[in-house]
Amino acid sequence: MSRRGTKATLNEWIQYLGLRGSAALIQCFDLDQNLHTAASIGRLYAHLARKRRTRAIENIQRCFPEMTTEQAEGLAIQSVEHLFQLFILDSLAMPRLLTPASWPEYVQIGKLGSSLDMLLKRQPAIFITGHCGNWELLGYTLSLLGFPMSALARPIDNPLVNDWFLGVREARGMEIITKWGGTEKVQKILRSGGRIGFIADQNAGDDGLFVPFFNRLASSYKSIGLLAMRYKVPIVAGLARRLDGRFKYELAATDFIWPQDWEDQPDPLFYITARFNRAMENMVRQAPDQYLWLHRRWKSRPKFERQSLEFPAKLRTKLESLPWMTQDMLDQILENSRKDTLELAAGAA
Repeated sequence: MSRRGTKATLNEWIQYLGLRGSAALIQCFDLDQNLHTAASIGRLYAHLARKRRTRAIENIQRCFPEMTTEQAEGLAIQSVEHLFQLFILDSLAMPRLLTPASWPEYVQIGKLGSSLDMLLKRQPAIFITGHCGNWELLGYTLSLLGFPMSALARPIDNPLVNDWFLGVREARGMEIITKWGGTEKVQKILRSGGRIGFIADQNAGDDGLFVPFFNRLASSYKSIGLLAMRYKVPIVAGLARRLDGRFKYELAATDFIWPQDWEDQPDPLFYITARFNRAMENMVRQAPDQYLWLHRRWKSRPKFERQSLEFPAKLRTKLESLPWMTQDMLDQILENSRKDTLELAAGAA
């Protein structure tokens, strides 16, 4: 019986036992050899999954237009290799390798800035990261070091696998909150001075808040900004970046967004959401080979693009109000939006 309260199906048991057996087998081999094997499996998958590889290449070339198709394909394959290393090895190895005594062998502390003071003083905060580097390791390591963290996560469909991975994630004290119906618990944590973590680069659908991500409008959830505004807590953007292709990571912060930063902005929610997306873009630029380029980050499009309307003057004014916005960036956003509008119209024809 799973924590979900329903009996697992035969197929779910087969999936679960297969994963457990593979995890046990992996423990018999050298760590670096396992990483090499996982990367090889990922490389094979990237070559076989042509549709997904093509999507990754297109995403990369939209973000890095200076890249050739060959360069983009190489980067796409590297990112899939990293993804398979994460799921086949890293996620399962963390409880065994990262202990209060051994963690400095595998994790080094980079530029964390004000976040250390925040943690030591037990101040409430929202921590965000994206699908870049090892997003599971960030909260896990902080909890291991004695800084309790809670994280919002979508449950895995297979209840047996979900319960197993939940145990792995919570092995060192990190609390996982089910994404569905977790709003009240998140609010309670912030009210009581706790810290909550989000993977913040999820596509929020057609009704999300559209802000720039690599100079292309991307749909983002409003909840992070609304929580920060309601409870007046800072947002810390952080990354766990793999080093030298091994099970070794550097923790670093890419931005700190304080309440005083948004208080005088004409649209605080837009400012916060645009700024943490900018912070996640900086994460990707630091480790483009470790980003989930298969992810359909730009799948949803704003209403004006779907309806083949002009770029809204109100949205343009909001973009121009962002302190880091340059004319060149704005021109690229407008041009990318024009291209997306044409592609949507062609697809609907």
